[in-house]
Amino acid sequence: MIKSIIFNSLQVIVVMVFSPLAMGVLNRLKENVQSKRGPSIFQPYLDLWKLFSKDEVVSNESTWIFRVTPYVVFVAPIFVTLLIPVLTAYPLFWAFMADMVGAGFILALGGFFSILAAVDTANPYGPMGSSRTRMVGFLAEPVFLIVFFTVSFVADSTIPYIVQQQWVHPMSNFFEPAHILLLIAFLMLILAEKGRLPVDNPSGHFELAMIDESKGLEYSGRAAALMKWGGWMKFFVLMNIFLNVLLTPWGLASTWAWGDVLIAIPLILLKIFGFIIFLVLIESSLAKLRLFRISEFMTAAFAIAVLAMMAGAFA
Repeated sequence: MIKSIIFNSLQVIVVMVFSPLAMGVLNRLKENVQSKRGPSIFQPYLDLWKLFSKDEVVSNESTWIFRVTPYVVFVAPIFVTLLIPVLTAYPLFWAFMADMVGAGFILALGGFFSILAAVDTANPYGPMGSSRTRMVGFLAEPVFLIVFFTVSFVADSTIPYIVQQQWVHPMSNFFEPAHILLLIAFLMLILAEKGRLPVDNPSGHFELAMIDESKGLEYSGRAAALMKWGGWMKFFVLMNIFLNVLLTPWGLASTWAWGDVLIAIPLILLKIFGFIIFLVLIESSLAKLRLFRISEFMTAAFAIAVLAMMAGAFA
């Protein structure tokens, strides 16, 4: 019991500590692909240090929602980390508190509060970005539901650890059409949910074109640091769900030995590094879609998810 709680806490520490590094590596590789020098991979840590040391300015027009949102955005990925396999292939103490639907609800809660906070300050650019974010979220939610239905058909459960055991471990399941299609649909969801190309350009800072970045325009100091850190942790958690639950359990500790769990940390980081290289190749090969063509992208993700569900249900 005690060791299970310790390992679960270690998972949270890994997500908190290495999520800025993952974003730093992604930004650096994207710049290198574009023949630029790019920032240091440790630049996100420097940004957090700078923001935590600055004063916080709060608009007089804002309410309690604006002040609470950074903490909700920061805490939501931490709760999800307790539910998913980050370092171990076996369930830990809080693994059965919620399933994948509950984890998706917790992540969506942070996004919902950030949308409200962007509107709360009466900044004209905040509501503009929030409406676009809500449009993308409205299109992404049906895809999430179909993905969960497909998982339940194949694995007879939506608990992440059970899904991993029932779906990924038998290698014959890996090449099933439902599995391949689900991976494609979930990858498209990650790109849309975290504002990556081709849905949004995270490196663009033109207010009229912002989608995801517009939600944090009015934050400064500690609140801005929590918003950024929470966003990086959410991205790290989504990568872990994709890699550890749906793709492959490679690198996860299979025993309760301390050595196995500690060795799992660099192995998981290596797997995430490979996924980041794949994302860089995708983002460097695609241009940002126009706003009203995002619906076509999400419609394609929905169609792929439906095909995955049909393949899983009638297999």
